[in-house]
Amino acid sequence: MSATTEINSDSTMEQVLMEYPGARRALFRKYHIGGCSSCGFQMDETLGSVCERNNALEVTEVLAEIQESHAADEKIYIEPKALKAKLEETPGLKLLDVRTQEEFDAARIEGAIHMTRDLMQEIMGKWEPEEMFVIVDHQGQQGLDAAAYFLGHGLKQVRCLRGGIDAWSLEVDNSVPRYEFS
Repeated sequence: MSATTEINSDSTMEQVLMEYPGARRALFRKYHIGGCSSCGFQMDETLGSVCERNNALEVTEVLAEIQESHAADEKIYIEPKALKAKLEETPGLKLLDVRTQEEFDAARIEGAIHMTRDLMQEIMGKWEPEEMFVIVDHQGQQGLDAAAYFLGHGLKQVRCLRGGIDAWSLEVDNSVPRYEFS
């Protein structure tokens, strides 16, 4: 899907999520859709059918909410080359890697910190709310959820690496291996 693909009531949820990666979070936040098995959806369901079975929501309203959330998500992203420049000008910039330990061990950006429960508590209790840090994931999708969580808890300068470590490897440092986990 490209940015020019039109999403409408006949679009599958897979298409919606490809076009708007944060749509699941937006749907849950506003309508409590997709967060658990009782309010979940299948990827082959259409946006129209999901809206219909959830109190007959108006598709145009739901789509507008998804698009508004997407615009907010776009402000969270930092491009790989912009991150490289930021790291050069701010050597102490923290990179928080939210991938699994296995993924972190397989490939990482030098200086990145692997997310643990203890680190999560430290971030929430001790990190300065105005201090910038960047979330790193595999391909830049799950990191948005982590960034939204921290932003929602008062940390104001959280960013997410667009395209994740995969884009970093392609655009900035090809010595960082690309990988696939199944």
